[in-house]
Amino acid sequence: MKSKLLSVLAAGVVLSLVLGPLFAHHGGAKYDEKHPVTVTGTVTEFLFTNPHVQIHFDVKDESGSVEKWIAETASPQRLFSFGWNAKTLKSGDKITVTGAQLKDGNKIVSIIKLTGGNAPVLTQGSTE
Repeated sequence: MKSKLLSVLAAGVVLSLVLGPLFAHHGGAKYDEKHPVTVTGTVTEFLFTNPHVQIHFDVKDESGSVEKWIAETASPQRLFSFGWNAKTLKSGDKITVTGAQLKDGNKIVSIIKLTGGNAPVLTQGSTE
């Protein structure tokens, strides 16, 4: 009886360790989807890697100070099917991003729409 209980507990721990990050990673609750922001800036880095493509870019605020932003979107596999690849954006490209910003105020957005560079317009992980 004791070994069966121990086995069930061990299986539960392993399952939570495996599934916990999966659910935490895909939670959209951290983004303010009700108040999207639109920012225009210059690409500094384009990471066409799993699990989500990231675009790092600099945005000048009203006072002229540079703010570092990150835009996240779908996986490379999904974007590849829409004509995107690791060379779609490059440092120096001007982009405009509309996205749901993190609720904590960090300059990270989940892309709703991206335009600029030589990239096809990206909308919610697909193209127009």
